[in-house]
Amino acid sequence: QVQLVESGGGSVQAGGSLRLSCAASGYTSSRYAMGWFRQAPGKEREGVGTFDSDGSTRYVDSVKGRFTISKDKAKNTFYLLMNGLKPEDTAMYYCAARYGGSWYGRPPLADFWYTYWGQGTQVTVSS
Repeated sequence: QVQLVESGGGSVQAGGSLRLSCAASGYTSSRYAMGWFRQAPGKEREGVGTFDSDGSTRYVDSVKGRFTISKDKAKNTFYLLMNGLKPEDTAMYYCAARYGGSWYGRPPLADFWYTYWGQGTQVTVSS
């Protein structure tokens, strides 16, 4: 049973930083894609970025240059480092994963494409 457990959310002032963690367990495939998503109150869930098992990443334009996704292989943990946070980054953040199979190009920033989801962690940025 695949499990994704997020942590690291909190409240910061604009310009601050946070690092979210997503600990993954129970998977068996070396081919995977991992995504970070966020959902603000009253808005649709939005893809923030993805991490492919080949090491490549992609980001939505609004976070490029500010957010970085990485993975600690030894800990089976993914990270979302968020710098230069803005009030509009306030949302519940989720990690998601898809294991096995194949795809062309980089994993999509589309929530329906991912199979497993974490419980979410709240990020609040004050001005």
